[in-house]
Amino acid sequence: MTGVLPVALEEATKVVDALLLSGKEYVCVMRLHSPVPEGRVRSVLEEFQGEIYQRPPLRASVSRRLRTRRIYRLDTLEAEEDHILFAVACEAGTYIRKLCHDVGEALGCGAHMRELRRTRSGPFTEEGMVTMHDVAYAFARWRETGEESHIRKIIQPMEKAMELLPKIHIRDSAVDALCHGAHLAAPGVLSLETGIKPRDVVAVLTQKGEAVALAGAVASTQEILGMDHGFVARTRRVLMPKGLYPRMWRGSKG
Repeated sequence: MTGVLPVALEEATKVVDALLLSGKEYVCVMRLHSPVPEGRVRSVLEEFQGEIYQRPPLRASVSRRLRTRRIYRLDTLEAEEDHILFAVACEAGTYIRKLCHDVGEALGCGAHMRELRRTRSGPFTEEGMVTMHDVAYAFARWRETGEESHIRKIIQPMEKAMELLPKIHIRDSAVDALCHGAHLAAPGVLSLETGIKPRDVVAVLTQKGEAVALAGAVASTQEILGMDHGFVARTRRVLMPKGLYPRMWRGSKG
C-alpha cells in the first residue's frame, strides 16, 4: 500500500487514537477472477455503499468477529477487462482487501485487491503529503542554518490531527484540572460545536485552541447547553502537560 501515513512525534503520539477513529479514503485496483460486464460491476459496487458487514481477514491483528462498517462513497473510476479502479471513502477499520473479496463474491466471479493507495487519513490528504527525502532536507537545513520555515511546513501541531473531531472549548480555570485527569464539568465549558452525541470522542481545547485532552461525551450538545452542573465529558487522554495553566482547583487533603 502507498499514500498518506500520518506520523506522530514525541508527545503528539497521544493523539494517534483520534487518527485511528477518523475516516479514510482510498483508490484501489481490484482484479476480477473472470470478466464481468462493466455495467454489472458498477451496479454491484453501488450496492456496497452504506452500512456493510465485515469479518477482518486472517492476517488482521484484531479479533475476527463480524462487525459493521460504513462505506460513505464508492465510485468506479475505470474498468479495463478484469481490472477495476475505484475510489472509496469509508469508516475507520474498514478492510479494503476484504471489500474486494466480498464484491467478487457478489459478482459470482471472485476478486482480490491488486493495488491500494490511501488518499486521506482523517484531516491529512495527499495535497499535504511529503516524502522522507523532504523531511531529511528540511531537517538538514534547520540544523545547518537554523531556518525553521521548511521543517514547520512538515511538522504540524498535534491539533491538526483533531481537526475533524467535534470540539469543546473550556475556560482557563478548568484547564489544569483536566491536565491532572479530572473529567470536564459543565461550569468549565465555554463553547462547543453542534451535533455532539453521547459517547462521541471530542477534542477539549483552550480558548486559544490548544489541545488539552481527548474525552468521551456523556451528553449531547443540546443537553450540555442546558446543564449548570455535572460532568459533560469523561477524560480519556490528557494531551497538555500539567502546570502550563494556573491551578484553580483544590486537591483532596491527605
